[in-house]
Amino acid sequence: MKCPFCNYQDSKVVDSRPTDEGTSIRRRRECLQCGKRFTTYETVERLPLMLIKRDGTRQPYSRDKLLAGVMKACEKRPVSQQRLEQLVDQVEQKLFGTLESEVSSKTIGEMVMEELREIDEVAYVRFASVYRQFKDINTFMEELNTLIRDK
Repeated sequence: MKCPFCNYQDSKVVDSRPTDEGTSIRRRRECLQCGKRFTTYETVERLPLMLIKRDGTRQPYSRDKLLAGVMKACEKRPVSQQRLEQLVDQVEQKLFGTLESEVSSKTIGEMVMEELREIDEVAYVRFASVYRQFKDINTFMEELNTLIRDK
């Protein structure tokens, strides 16, 4: 690993431990030339995932876009940022666990709604209203009645 201070090409690992989420390894390294220490992270390289949208177009999957949509649904709700990150992590584990290179936006939306339903019902309804593109108040009421009936 190249030293960020002196650009020397060799260093030794002083300490190594998993991160809190267990998705990467944090390593403390020491440069063999200048002696300064720095931190590196080792993560699993994932295959790129393509998202197939409703209109049939494809675009690269974006964790940031998914998190932004979930955050919008949970705006002004008692749901922590950490819990939203966990939700996205859970969805990603399912997505990348399938080993598929393409996934439909419908599949992701259903996964998110399943998780949101357990976290916050208001956020679930907000997300569902955008995701399912409710046409009128009757469609909205049908979703609310389903939520009440299942409870």
